[in-house]
Amino acid sequence: MRKAKPKKRYVLPDPKFKDVQVTKFVNNLMIDGKKSLAYGIFYDALAVVEEKTGENGLEVWKKALNNVMPGVEVRSRRVGGATFQVPTEVRPERKVSLGMKWMIKYARLRHEKSMKDRLSAEIIAASKGEGATVKKKDDTHRMAEANKAFAHFRF
Repeated sequence: MRKAKPKKRYVLPDPKFKDVQVTKFVNNLMIDGKKSLAYGIFYDALAVVEEKTGENGLEVWKKALNNVMPGVEVRSRRVGGATFQVPTEVRPERKVSLGMKWMIKYARLRHEKSMKDRLSAEIIAASKGEGATVKKKDDTHRMAEANKAFAHFRF
């Protein structure tokens, strides 16, 4: 057990929208410390989203993020030699970070030409409630529902 809880690290808001959530998303999107490149990809993706949907890109992105954030997940818990998948509530901060990571992961797995096209397509799909990221969330919820019988093992 650790002595003290680690200090919360706060990130600065992004330069364009002055939003902390955008910075967190870009930090997850970034590879090899290339933050300006990650910002470029994100802003270009939002521009493509605005072009295709005719709505505010940031609003569409926030709606998409809300659609992919899981409410419950399963965690492995060992009880008497057996391992059970125990459904647990997801903390609010973890909800957001899981949603962001899933969105980026499934955007990378798409087959569009550039990352901005992949990300914009995933954002549009998630905002409509479809796409691989929403499927991942539904699978997570389904798994938790299936293992509801082990909820009493919660720690």
